[in-house]
Amino acid sequence: MSAIAGAKGHSRFYDASQKMLRSLAHRGGDELRQVASDGVFMQMSFRKIERFLAPFADRNAAVWDGIPPAEISAQALSRWPSPFVIAAIQDGDLFIARDPLGVKPLYYGQIDGALVFASEVKALLSVTDDVHEFPPGHFYTAQQGFQPFTHIQAGDFLDDDADTIVSELRKRLEQAIQRWLVTDTVGVWLSGGVDSSVIATLLRPRVRKLHSFVIGLPNATDLEYGQIMANLLQTEHHAHIISLDDVLAVLPDVIYALESFDALLVRSSVTHYLISKVASEYVELIFTGEGGDELFAGYDYMKDYPLEQLPVILEQAVRSLHNTAFQRVDRCAGAHGLIPCFPFADMDVVEYALRIPAGYKLYQRSGKRIEKWILRRVVEQDVPEKVLWRPKTKFWQGTGLQQFIGDYADSRVSDRDFERERRLPNGWILASKEELMYYRIFSEFFGKVSNLDWMGRTQIPG
Repeated sequence: MSAIAGAKGHSRFYDASQKMLRSLAHRGGDELRQVASDGVFMQMSFRKIERFLAPFADRNAAVWDGIPPAEISAQALSRWPSPFVIAAIQDGDLFIARDPLGVKPLYYGQIDGALVFASEVKALLSVTDDVHEFPPGHFYTAQQGFQPFTHIQAGDFLDDDADTIVSELRKRLEQAIQRWLVTDTVGVWLSGGVDSSVIATLLRPRVRKLHSFVIGLPNATDLEYGQIMANLLQTEHHAHIISLDDVLAVLPDVIYALESFDALLVRSSVTHYLISKVASEYVELIFTGEGGDELFAGYDYMKDYPLEQLPVILEQAVRSLHNTAFQRVDRCAGAHGLIPCFPFADMDVVEYALRIPAGYKLYQRSGKRIEKWILRRVVEQDVPEKVLWRPKTKFWQGTGLQQFIGDYADSRVSDRDFERERRLPNGWILASKEELMYYRIFSEFFGKVSNLDWMGRTQIPG
C-alpha cells in the first residue's frame, strides 16, 4: 500500500512533505523515494512487492502506480486501465493526476499559497486546515489548474445477446485480475456473495495458493456462504468470528483510519477493518469485489426505477464510489499495510459494464427483478446455485451487525443531546444518533473541523 506526500513552493515545504509522510506510515514503508526539483518536493513510500506494480521515483517524476513519464498525458491517462495517482515534474511544472474512478486516494490544500498534497486527509491536517479532495478523472498543473481528462458515462448500449456479453465480460474480468497479480500467493475477501464469489472463482486458477477471509458474529450468514465457496475453490480459508465487544473496542481506530463519520460508511467498515488485520498476517495483496453492485445494479433501491432510468442511476453510483466504498476498502486495508486489488474498477471492465443493457442487469423472471443477473451468469457453471442466486445482503447484515450498532448508539445518545448536537458547524445535519456517536469520536481525533467538503456522505436516490 503506497503513500505519497508533496508540496510545491519554498524549500521550507520540504519539511511539510516529510511530516505528512510520517503520518501515513501505516500504509506501508519498506522503501522510500524522494524527489526535489524545480521547487517541488515529493516523497513516496511503498512496499517492496509494489515494485512489480511499478511505482518509482527519480529526479523528474514520482509515479504511484508506475506509468512511465513518456505516457503521462491527458489522452494516455484516459486509456490507462488500472487505478493510479501520479505526481510528476514536467517542464518545471508540477503535474498531478488521479484515476477516473478515484480508487487511489488523493487530497490537496494550501499553505501560504503553496500547494500541498497527500494520500490521506490526516496527513494534510497535520500541516493545514485547508483540505480538499482531488477530483477523480482530473489532472492539475499550476498553469491550467484542474482539468478533466475523462468522464464516466455509459456509451452506446450493446446489441449482443446475453451469451456473447457473458463471454466478453468474463474475459475482461480475467484480464483485470491478471493485471494485479505480481505473486502467486494472494488473498480474497470471500463473503459468499455474488461479487466476491465471482472474483474468487476467476482468481483461483491463476495462483498457487489463495487465502480467503470472512468475518462475522456467530451464525452470521457470510460465515456459511464463505465456507461453501472456500471448500469449492480449495482455498486456505480464515473465518474470523467476532463478538460485539470486539466491534465496540475497534470503533475509534476505524473512524480514525476511515476519516469519516458517515453512518453507513463507518458501520460497513468495522468488520472490514477487523478482517483486514487478520488478512495482513498472511498476504500483502487482497482482492475485493467492490464496485460490482454499482456496475450491475446490486442494490434494492435500484429495483424501484424503470429500466430506462437505470443507466443514469448506475452512473451516479459508480461516480460516488471514490469517497464511500472505495475509501472504506482503501483505509481499512491501508491501516494494516495491505494492498487492495479492484478488478471491477479496471476501466476495461467499467466501460464495458456500463454498455450492458439494463434488462440484463435487473432481469425480469417470474414477476421478480433479479439483480446482477448477467454477472451471476459469468460463473453459473462454476458456483453452486445456493451461492449463485443468493439475494444481496448489506455487508453489516451478512456479518450479523444489522441492528446492534444502531441500538448501542441509541443507548449512548439521549434525545436531548441529539437535538442539541446534530447540526454541525458547516451546516450539515446528522441523520441519526448513530452518526452523532461517530461524529463525537471523529472530533476527538480531528477536532471540530468546519471544512468538510472532502468528506463523502452516502446518498441513496429517492
